Amino acid sequence: MKQLGVLDTAFINLEHANTPQHVGGLGIYDPSTAPGGAVRFKGVIANFERRLHKHTIFRSRLVKVPGNVDRPYWVQDANFDVEFHIRHIALPQPGDWRQLCILVARLHARPLDMNRPLWEAYIIEGLDNIPGVPSGGFAIYTKMHHSLVDGAGGSSIMSVIHDLEPDPAAVPQAEAVVTADVMPNALYLASSAAVNNVRNTVKMVTGGAGVLRDLGKMAIGMAQKKIPVPSITSPRTRFNTPVGPHRVFEAAEFPLADIKALKDLCEVKINDVILAIIAGGLRHYLMHHNELPDESLAVSIPLDMRTRRGMTDENNQVGSVFVELHTNVADPLKRLAGVYKSSQEAKIYGENSPLVDVLRLAGVMSPALTRPLVNAYVNNELTRHLPLGITSVVSNVAGPTFPLYSAGAQMVRYYGLGLLTPGVGLFHLIFSSNGIVTLSIIGDRDSMPDPAFYRECIEKSFAELFAAAKASLKEGETATAPKKASAKPARKSKASSSSTASVQKPVAKKARSSASSSAAKSGTVKAKQSAASSANGKVVPISQTQS
Repeated sequence: MKQLGVLDTAFINLEHANTPQHVGGLGIYDPSTAPGGAVRFKGVIANFERRLHKHTIFRSRLVKVPGNVDRPYWVQDANFDVEFHIRHIALPQPGDWRQLCILVARLHARPLDMNRPLWEAYIIEGLDNIPGVPSGGFAIYTKMHHSLVDGAGGSSIMSVIHDLEPDPAAVPQAEAVVTADVMPNALYLASSAAVNNVRNTVKMVTGGAGVLRDLGKMAIGMAQKKIPVPSITSPRTRFNTPVGPHRVFEAAEFPLADIKALKDLCEVKINDVILAIIAGGLRHYLMHHNELPDESLAVSIPLDMRTRRGMTDENNQVGSVFVELHTNVADPLKRLAGVYKSSQEAKIYGENSPLVDVLRLAGVMSPALTRPLVNAYVNNELTRHLPLGITSVVSNVAGPTFPLYSAGAQMVRYYGLGLLTPGVGLFHLIFSSNGIVTLSIIGDRDSMPDPAFYRECIEKSFAELFAAAKASLKEGETATAPKKASAKPARKSKASSSSTASVQKPVAKKARSSASSSAAKSGTVKAKQSAASSANGKVVPISQTQS
């Protein structure tokens, strides 16, 4: 038995019918690599079963303290039934990408059963008319409560349910030892709560004092222009309305070589390229609906705090920073330069921000107090009056650089699925694996009734950015990488793109000698050419099908 950490408890407290707090993933698999060239449902279940004992979270369920006066506990479920958690379904005919997106959106919208271990898996067959899916291919959609795992921890969970070899039977397995916890009685929970409440009071006082001290240091750093002032006054959009119970799912994908080519040509980071693509996609989408604000939109980016705050035994160790997208800038290269500058400033701010400590204080509070506050926030539509200053959450999860297998079938695509919070009805998740970058979108159905069109906007944004970088290279402009983040806070940009004239435009590096010219031709130019082919529609990703 183990008590939930304070950050883990925060996600339990945020659980609501309209905003279930689970994350998910959608993998697509090629059964031809499995022994015999086929995979049976029983084989997938057996693959799960032989691995579940390696991680206790798969068998852990919540036990709440009477009256919710203390954080709940994880206990090993004595009645665990793997077949309850793993379901087998199939797409109806014709089995195309749009049907898969609708199915996954519906599954992702359903809250988990809080009385059982907080995860589910669905084996999905019938993917018969999705370009790029191998013959007989199937999908596995999984979801797991955020109290069990964060983005960085999610990658480790993938390693738990996947093999490195196509023949798992050939890999020696340790003998499974499964134990179950003795259920704690009410007297034990109540007495523990009394002790913990005293400790929590002390934590609130000492932690609050620490937060105030860190906030003071950060304020001094901002005053001295050593720490950039974050922009948290992003204008409201259709995604900043109360979140409903229904979801949409879509995904775009790009060759990793293309993204790296853009990174090298413009001398920025991979994450900056993706953010710039998202910025262009949001710009096209909102312009189409005549809703593009005059000022730049901003997004929240989760940060893994393990390296910043040290390792703990909590499942969640996550902070957040805000990055301006410069959606009010028409030129894609200037937009990328603005994103680069904003993201560099956000990194500096994130290193000094006590936000994660504030979240920990929130988790220390009794669920009996926090739950009514969450319900009031969601049910009374307070999100209409308390803007969060962000249009979306964008999470970047690094995937494996080597093949993964499930029941012998090789994973050929993987799409991550995030969660929605009150007042933020759009989530982007970036995942890279096997040379492919996938950009997945989870949105509130009322806010985004046309997810396929938004995917097209994302793809258009990528094509425009690549074409601009290519044209800049051909023009032979002198290399001018974006300047490093200045300690001086960036001014809020206004309606016209001319307002960002001070932001340096990233351009392709000009060859200064025949030797360097030759290297460019053999290196980045090849990557550029491959990117051009995808931007021109010659490469058809799995997600690019009937809208």
